[in-house]
Amino acid sequence: MNIRLKLTYQFTTIVSAILLIFSIGVYFFSQLYLEKRFYNRLQDSALTTVTLLFDIQASDTTLVKISKVSESEIMKDESISVYNQTKQRFIFSNNKNNPVSHSLFIAGLFTSKSSVFTSKKGYQIMGIKVRHGGDEYWIVTSAYDVTGNQALSDLRKILIVMCLIGILGVSLSGWAFAGNALAPMSAIIQQVNGIFPRNVEKRVLHPNRSDEIGLLVETFNKLLDRVEETLQTQKIFIANVSHELKNPLTKMYSQLDVTLMQPRSLEVYTQSLESLKEDTRTLTQLTNTLLNLANTIVDGQSLPKIPVRMDELLWEAKNQVQKWHQNYQITLHFDDFPDEEEALMVEGNEAALKVLCINLIDNACKFSPNHTVQVYFTTQTPYLELAFFNEGPAIPSKDLPNIFEPFYRSDATAQAVKGHGVGLTIVAKIVEIHQGTIHVASDATGTRFTVGFPTLSILS
Repeated sequence: MNIRLKLTYQFTTIVSAILLIFSIGVYFFSQLYLEKRFYNRLQDSALTTVTLLFDIQASDTTLVKISKVSESEIMKDESISVYNQTKQRFIFSNNKNNPVSHSLFIAGLFTSKSSVFTSKKGYQIMGIKVRHGGDEYWIVTSAYDVTGNQALSDLRKILIVMCLIGILGVSLSGWAFAGNALAPMSAIIQQVNGIFPRNVEKRVLHPNRSDEIGLLVETFNKLLDRVEETLQTQKIFIANVSHELKNPLTKMYSQLDVTLMQPRSLEVYTQSLESLKEDTRTLTQLTNTLLNLANTIVDGQSLPKIPVRMDELLWEAKNQVQKWHQNYQITLHFDDFPDEEEALMVEGNEAALKVLCINLIDNACKFSPNHTVQVYFTTQTPYLELAFFNEGPAIPSKDLPNIFEPFYRSDATAQAVKGHGVGLTIVAKIVEIHQGTIHVASDATGTRFTVGFPTLSILS
């Protein structure tokens, strides 16, 4: 069931239920009104009989004639009976053949009420108790309300017909209303179907940006912005990866080709193998950094997290970097060491946090003239901070906003230091996954990267 049909069905059901309840209410209150009016007529007839019988003391023949006039002008099959409750016998009845038995009605009149009314076999019956001459009498009148029943029958037919017509009209108007309400959706679907990767810069247009559909269009356009940005990043990423991989592979192939052109001395072969080894090492590092970048971007949110002691992890990262680069000078400072172990621990992925520390240490040593980095470990409950400071040329202010972009390298350092421009991107992504913060400050004295993480004490 599509939305238009569903809206039509719901709209028709609700309005039909309201029409039905309204019609039942009209019929019910009309029936009460007609019954009340007819009982008033019966009461008037009974009072008239009392007046004629006891006050004027008219004869039975006169009473019968008056009741016949009343029957012909007002009510059908009207019957009037007078029952002496003291002597327990009828003293008057104008219609002894009436199908409604007044004697059975009298049997249930032993009550303190002065008037009783009921209905039986379509007849309305009214009983009024009066006292005259020391005796108690029940004046019982009954009749068939032809006019009222016919009016109810006509009203019932009218209401049924009008309800059916109303339901039909509601269904048609609901279908048209739903179609008109959903018309913008059809236009939006056509626009969305025309958006492909080759024209992802296109956006969905909607005249009213303040209604619900306009908000949906705005949300979808924001999604397209993110998709376009992702596709653009992917294109740049592929282009840069291709370029970074092409250089060492081309260099390796050229060296092999030149070496094999003619026989060489052992010394030349050794130099060629050393050069190939260096290029292979560069290619391996690039591959590993690309894998780390892919893992943090694609599977970052699904990385398993455990409590990690950052001071111990920092020592492991230091030992790992010095194992690779023995000329690097790495100094750790724990001047503000807390007493509580929870202030040292972070909820995170140990391998990812270790990659973060290794990249920042390696990056600081790489761009330092004396390959030295000062690492400061501080705690400010409920957070801890790691600051990596190295002396060296300042990062230009125009480059600071872009240093975390993949493959971005400043012109001031691109020629002086080898690199691929991926390490800081991995660092920024790991910080984001662990809900941390990272800041960069660079001036003539050096460059400082400061990373902050919430500790377990904030969760306890």
